[in-house]
Amino acid sequence: MDDTTLLMIPGPTTVPKRVLDAMSQPIINHRGAEYGEVLGETTAMMSEVFQTDNDSYLLTGSGTSAMEAAVANIVEKGDKIINIVSGKFGERLQQLTEVFGGESIELTVPWGQAVDPAEVKRVVEENDDAKAVTLVHNESSTAVVNPIKEVGNIMKDYDTLFVVDTVSSLAGDNVKVDDFGLDICLTGSQKCIAAPPGMAAITIGDDAWNVIDNVDSPTYYLDLKKMKKSGDKVPPQTPYTPNVSMTYAMNEALSMVLEEGLDARIKRHHTGAEATREAAKALGLELFAREGDYSNTLTAIKMPEGVTDDQLRGTMRNKYNIELAGGQDHLKGNIFRIGHMGITGLPELAATFTCLEMTLKEFGFDFDAGAGVAALEDVYLKNA
Repeated sequence: MDDTTLLMIPGPTTVPKRVLDAMSQPIINHRGAEYGEVLGETTAMMSEVFQTDNDSYLLTGSGTSAMEAAVANIVEKGDKIINIVSGKFGERLQQLTEVFGGESIELTVPWGQAVDPAEVKRVVEENDDAKAVTLVHNESSTAVVNPIKEVGNIMKDYDTLFVVDTVSSLAGDNVKVDDFGLDICLTGSQKCIAAPPGMAAITIGDDAWNVIDNVDSPTYYLDLKKMKKSGDKVPPQTPYTPNVSMTYAMNEALSMVLEEGLDARIKRHHTGAEATREAAKALGLELFAREGDYSNTLTAIKMPEGVTDDQLRGTMRNKYNIELAGGQDHLKGNIFRIGHMGITGLPELAATFTCLEMTLKEFGFDFDAGAGVAALEDVYLKNA
């Protein structure tokens, strides 16, 4: 074995060699026809993965840049925005609302649980002058998936925009922008799409454009009207200098998603999630998220009693070259998270649970040898 670290965190994920190789292509004129062709092809594939007829736009920035663009372009001072907060990233959308002068109406959900669509309906009816509802589809801080389809069906009866963050779910779970009624949907490069970090994408429906066109946004770099104006050119462009190499990476990564088939890729992620949960249970570990609300792209596990975060994740990192994620905010030290997204599959999960078992045994835990890997294999065989 070499000393390469196996990334089993919820992003950035391992990047396929094809994608890394694509990034090594020569830098070209970002205002030339050749780049325009690559950009147009990439954004078309992006819309296909979003499952929308809307145009999509690439942003040179992390997923947070797309979160900021989504909020900054629709919010004016005093606008009511209903922010569904069930973890760190729902909290981030709330903070962005306040940064840009909006009045945040917080719908608080206990960490580890998904939002109840009936609660969304109640809050929207109580605040019928709200401009938008924001929701994180897959809350990676808690490993919970929120019901965007069900909430979207509710939102279709109201004029309020529905803004959804799919940074850690797109290409790994069911996201159908048009069918689910998502007015603005955003994502990042480094998770289920399995490209390097540093690029985001956003797609916008007609109702959202009607709002955006009538907002004098204070943002400059993330001005969506400028993105649309540049994107409508022939060949398409970006308003400012894009990351050319990352465009190559996104083009290749999205090609791989579509070659695998979106439905097949989502099924593979669901299988990995089920296998991870069953393997954790086989080692006597307790899942953090409420049953029925489990994420399909990562799993949060309660830190077993008698072992610290530094002992468990530190041993996995320093002894076995496997990187797991810790908890955030008040969950720090209380949970650890395993990402199973992008190109991650049975080999990576088997290595992770083999080493996790040895780590736990080192700290005095007892269970049948190979129980975790056996549970993984059972799930993969069942879903083959």
